[in-house]
Amino acid sequence: MIGNPLQATAFHVSTRGEYGMRLMVELARNWGHGTVSLHAVAEREGLPEAYLEQLVATLRRVGLVTGKRGAGGGYTLARDPSAITAGDVVRALEGPIEPQVCTAEGEAIVNCVHEPSCGTRLVWVKLQETIAKALDGLTLADLATWPSGKPQPVLAR
Repeated sequence: MIGNPLQATAFHVSTRGEYGMRLMVELARNWGHGTVSLHAVAEREGLPEAYLEQLVATLRRVGLVTGKRGAGGGYTLARDPSAITAGDVVRALEGPIEPQVCTAEGEAIVNCVHEPSCGTRLVWVKLQETIAKALDGLTLADLATWPSGKPQPVLAR
C-alpha cells in the first residue's frame, strides 16, 4: 500500500488485486499442464475459494483467463504467461492506476481548481508513471519463476 495505512489513499491494491495476482501466478506456474481448479489454488495459497470464483469471473470477462466445466475442468491463462503483465492483472481487478484523480490513466480528469498551476502535480504524475512502468515491466512468466528462477511445482488437480 502506498501512503499512511491509517488514512484513505488514492492508490491501494486491495485483496482483489492481491488475491487475483496470486491466482494468476498459480495459473502461470501451471501453464502448459492443463487446467487448474480454484479449489487447488485456494488450498495452496490459503485463499477463500468463493472469493477466487468472483475474481476469476472478472478475469474471464477481460480475456485473461479461460475456463472449462465438468470433469477435469478448471482454469488456465488465456495466453502465454510472458504476454500478460502484472499491470494487466491489476488494471483488470483494481481499475486504472491513479495515485491522484488528476493522474488517472486514459482520459485526463480535470476536477481540481489547482490543476492548471499545481505545484505538486508532477509528484503524482511521476508516481503514476513509476507504478505503471513497474507493473507493466513484470510478466506472469517472471513472477511464476521468482524468486528461484525456476518454475514452481505444478498444482495437483
